[in-house]
Amino acid sequence: MALFGTLLESPVMDILKTVHVGCVVLSLSGFVLRGAWLWRGSPWLRARVARVLPHVVDSTLLGAGIVLALRDSQYPFVHAWLTAKLIALILYILLGSIALKYGKTPRQRAFAFGAAILVFLYIIAVAITRRAGLGLL
Repeated sequence: MALFGTLLESPVMDILKTVHVGCVVLSLSGFVLRGAWLWRGSPWLRARVARVLPHVVDSTLLGAGIVLALRDSQYPFVHAWLTAKLIALILYILLGSIALKYGKTPRQRAFAFGAAILVFLYIIAVAITRRAGLGLL
């Protein structure tokens, strides 16, 4: 346990935070790019890297977030802001799936795409403020 505690001290935590924030940028950028490819009918959307890389980025993002939360003793369903992020993450995944795969009409896909981006931005705002209501409630 002492080794684990030592590993989670600063510079490692600084690197982990940088990885987490970098993955946030890559995740949103990748989602927007895949949405653009979908609307343009680009063959890039079917490329192996476009199908695999988002899972690698999002898994790294989630893993880093879990370690950061555990390190700071922050837990969903105990801390409201983290609960809000978790619920919003699930909503983002559902909306993203509709936008990129399961939407039956272009209108459904476009609505889900826009809503997914708004939910993603909400997650970022909650992470920055650590307030589920963003100070509005």
